[in-house]
Amino acid sequence: MLPLILLVDDEEEILEFLERILGSRYSILKAGNGKEALQVLEAEAVQLVVSDVMMPGMDGFELCRIIKSTVDHSHIPVILLTAKNTIQAKVEGLELGADAYIEKPFSKEHLLAQISSLLKNRNMVREFFASSPLVHIKSMAHTRSDEKFLETLHDTIMKNMDDVDLDVEKLAKIMMMSRITLYRKIKALSDLSPIEIINISRLKRAAELLASGEHRIYEISDMVGFSSQSNFARNFQKQFNMTPTEYMHSKQQTP
Repeated sequence: MLPLILLVDDEEEILEFLERILGSRYSILKAGNGKEALQVLEAEAVQLVVSDVMMPGMDGFELCRIIKSTVDHSHIPVILLTAKNTIQAKVEGLELGADAYIEKPFSKEHLLAQISSLLKNRNMVREFFASSPLVHIKSMAHTRSDEKFLETLHDTIMKNMDDVDLDVEKLAKIMMMSRITLYRKIKALSDLSPIEIINISRLKRAAELLASGEHRIYEISDMVGFSSQSNFARNFQKQFNMTPTEYMHSKQQTP
């Protein structure tokens, strides 16, 4: 599936122009103003927003501020397009959390490069988190709102680590979120399902315990909520490309 991008502008000609530029590489949704854009974000799993700044009603600055301060949407990269080429306008956009600020007129290549870079960088961060045993879940946060959400998610999983039946339903109930909202937020931030993030969190906690050298592997397997040591070892090797024993030995040999 192509990444889903939301284009926001009050001029139909601009929306059509942007769609022609981006349509071959991305799935496109369009909104004519900030309020329409927020309605789209509520309904669709948008991966990036490209918005004009000067629009009637809710302008691009206000749209960016709301996106970046709302838990459901704060992970979404925002590119602001504007004819305002003053330093003050650029600083205002970036202070509100915009990930990029592009002045009009802009080149097709510049816009494509900015979008590609933002999406690629986020994918690299996700992959690094998933493959590195001791990297904290907060490494995937791009805003303070994301960081708070990931801290709460991490703490909730840690407190319920020994529950072998912990799933998205239980997690959502404890975090007082709807299952769909929780799923969307975790998927957007990590490209993982809630079950996958629970499993990786278990394995990362296991890596911490293995590195400490204070417990046997079968004890750690039980402590992090795996039903059997063999299942734990199989999952650990698949995630981190080494067995628990190999990982423990590597940490014991580290000066």
